[in-house]
Amino acid sequence: MKTQFEQMMDGLNDVEAFLAGEQEGFKAYVPQEVDVKAIRNRLGMTQAKFSDTFGFSLDAIKHWEGGRRTPEAPARTLLTVIDKNPAAVLTALNPAVFATAVGSSKSTTVHARRHRKSRTFRGPTKRKTYSAGRKRITK
Repeated sequence: MKTQFEQMMDGLNDVEAFLAGEQEGFKAYVPQEVDVKAIRNRLGMTQAKFSDTFGFSLDAIKHWEGGRRTPEAPARTLLTVIDKNPAAVLTALNPAVFATAVGSSKSTTVHARRHRKSRTFRGPTKRKTYSAGRKRITK
């Protein structure tokens, strides 16, 4: 395994080769491990709010934090960006929420809230019955 210095030097050599026209494109670094719980706690979110906000399934969050599964490379990439710049991810995923902050010279904090239907039990639902000639239609 390479030391951090060797990894940095490899990266600098890649940049130099790219700028000299000797190499096309670049290779992004995707971390092998991501601490999902630490990222979520830094943002002050519950598992449910984190999953709703960033589009992960709640089960995936629970499994990642419980150590039963590890995020795949695309999820690790997104989680890394969320860790470094959550506002950029929120802006990309829901630009309408941040539209009011665009153009403002002062720093603005925008809180996005997703409305959920109430999960309270309201008793049995009454069905409407319609008559269409001889047939009865129940909805």
